[in-house]
Amino acid sequence: MLEGKSVTIVGAGIGGLTAALALAARGAQVRVLEQAGAISEVGAGLQITPNGVAVLDALGLSVDLRKIGLQVGAIELKDYQRGARVVRMDLAWQNYLLLHRADLIGMLAQAAKRAGVKVELNKNVVRVSEAGSGVEVELVSGHVEQVELLVGAGGLHSKLRSELNGERKPFFTGQVAWRAIVPAEDANRRNVQVHMGPGRHVVTYPLRGGELTNIVAVEERSEWAAEGWNHPGDVGELKQAFSMFCPEIRGLLEQVEAVNVWGLFRHPVADRWHGQRSALLGDAAHPTLPFLAQGANMALEDAWVLADCLSKMPVDRALPAYQARRRARVVRVIAAANVNARNYHISQPIARVAAHSILRFAGAVAPKQLLGKFDWVYQHDVTAGAGGRAA
Repeated sequence: MLEGKSVTIVGAGIGGLTAALALAARGAQVRVLEQAGAISEVGAGLQITPNGVAVLDALGLSVDLRKIGLQVGAIELKDYQRGARVVRMDLAWQNYLLLHRADLIGMLAQAAKRAGVKVELNKNVVRVSEAGSGVEVELVSGHVEQVELLVGAGGLHSKLRSELNGERKPFFTGQVAWRAIVPAEDANRRNVQVHMGPGRHVVTYPLRGGELTNIVAVEERSEWAAEGWNHPGDVGELKQAFSMFCPEIRGLLEQVEAVNVWGLFRHPVADRWHGQRSALLGDAAHPTLPFLAQGANMALEDAWVLADCLSKMPVDRALPAYQARRRARVVRVIAAANVNARNYHISQPIARVAAHSILRFAGAVAPKQLLGKFDWVYQHDVTAGAGGRAA
């Protein structure tokens, strides 16, 4: 039911471009409005887990994806002070990839262009509202137009989110995060490492064939920090905050020349994901903390499911079906991410030793069962049984 339909997407990020591809593959005429003057991303790493890879593969991007992605060997949880391994979870047999965000955006943008998607730059949407049989969109320039169907993929500050749900203030979690990329010292490394300490942790993993190392360092603190992950940070402050960590981490931080910092805020999952002719996806619907690496992956899943629903039902049935298929899952994923943060940051020494001992025992005795606790996340395939693949 999408053949020849006109769909306008706000936001040329991962969710927006993936939705554009999925909708175009089903016959829609798609355009994307992007407020920036170019489709680009600052340096940052992404973990695309098997549930996200399934969507990109189904869109016919398997070959291109593996050219830019690095297959993970394992996830290793380590003690912050000694650097000793607590547990290793083997992932070499799974489609679990590490990518530079800019590379993924570039791949999606090229694929969208090949699919006939029209991307319009410098289009900053300042207001949206349901209007009769369509949605009224106003740009910062003052230009107003009515579109047939609107998808809000503009992230945390989506105008469609506030139009559908009103303004709701997020709350500061008491955590801030730094993000940086440095040259890699070991080009053969394939593992994601999490060094866990009292009130803080550091995640590191390779990018671009092992040439770079992505660093995400999270610290609990009482004072407020600005939301949004592209704020320049103080490298000296970063080093001081993790000065008690093992030589491996301190050595990586010594290489950092520039760092971005952001405050981690919890936003409620939107109650309403759709209007009569509009729908939210990705962070616009359900902002996710980065402790299970599922923000981008949930946006990929959203994009596929939205396109699938719209291709099979009239709009008035498809949009509620989309929310019904997605909301409970993202609520559960977000809750699991929140638990991960607490598990990484155990401050009481005896409790931390006990927790790490349990993990070591589980990793030695039943490693598959330990990893299997996340099968409901990683092995979920929204493309299976959903009318075939779009490629």
